[in-house]
Amino acid sequence: MSVSVALLSLLLLFAVNVFYGSVDIPFGEVLSVLSGGDCEREVWRVIILEMRLPQALTATLAGAAISVAGLMLQTLFGNPLAGPEVLGINSGAGLGVAIVMLLTQGAMYAGDFGLTGYMALLSGAFLGAALITVVILLLSSLLRNRLFLLIAGVAVSYLASSAITVLNYFATSEGVHSYMIWGMGSFSAVSTSQLPLFAILVSVLLLLALVMTKSLNAMLLGDMYARNLGLNVKFVRSVVLSITGMLTAVVTTFCGPIAFIGLAVPHIARLFVKTGNHRLLMPCVIIVGAAVALLCNVICQLPGESGLLPLGAVTPLIGAPVIIYVILRDRSL
Repeated sequence: MSVSVALLSLLLLFAVNVFYGSVDIPFGEVLSVLSGGDCEREVWRVIILEMRLPQALTATLAGAAISVAGLMLQTLFGNPLAGPEVLGINSGAGLGVAIVMLLTQGAMYAGDFGLTGYMALLSGAFLGAALITVVILLLSSLLRNRLFLLIAGVAVSYLASSAITVLNYFATSEGVHSYMIWGMGSFSAVSTSQLPLFAILVSVLLLLALVMTKSLNAMLLGDMYARNLGLNVKFVRSVVLSITGMLTAVVTTFCGPIAFIGLAVPHIARLFVKTGNHRLLMPCVIIVGAAVALLCNVICQLPGESGLLPLGAVTPLIGAPVIIYVILRDRSL
């Protein structure tokens, strides 16, 4: 029943994203455009089909992707406060994007630069995320205390942020401006021509994550038990971290850094399914993550014609209370 409620919320929020926006379009006109009928104003058709619909699809995919990344990290490290943003993976991906973007003087984000430009950004984001992931993995083998690992993750995140600041200092004004706009985060940056690539990458990675549910269930019981079940723990850890790094890199490249969703959504999903079984939990995380991202996108539209709120200013409003709840519930962290 709870999963059904989550799925219904997802469908409702998706509809709200299509029917509601900064431009007031009559309900009937939106229905007419979606059904392929005539529209009173051609600009409304463009807004619905080339802006609102791609934006809603992007939010759905990005929310699901970053939430699954958070779930896998929490399982892998056995820490309810692990996530792409806390462990610095977001910052690593952002550093990779900054290197590509700022060294090209902002040209890589100045407009529609095609597949080659996005592949360059994606490669930079993945390498940055992979670097931080490897560092965190090495630290996890040395630091058995969960609190120390989180502190180390925050320290690594600050190192990446410091490197980005240095790059900004030496970059041109165009490069700094491009990175600043990207750093605010937005689901509207993916156009209709770029959406197929984004959708394919995220869908393939989510499918790989679903394939790993059995291994993740074994990892919940500890490395020793997983080995007794015949699981190659090092291989599974490497695969999970690779999938996590790629999910974070893809979302960060296309949408900018998205904080708190990956950390908070797995806990919200556990309240729905009331189990740690990933065969039930991961599909629920995908649904809830997509719904939360769509909700954040609706909140971004609230100022209306006066402008849009940055995504980075909205996601903490939902994620931070969940984190506080987790800390108060488990004071042993």
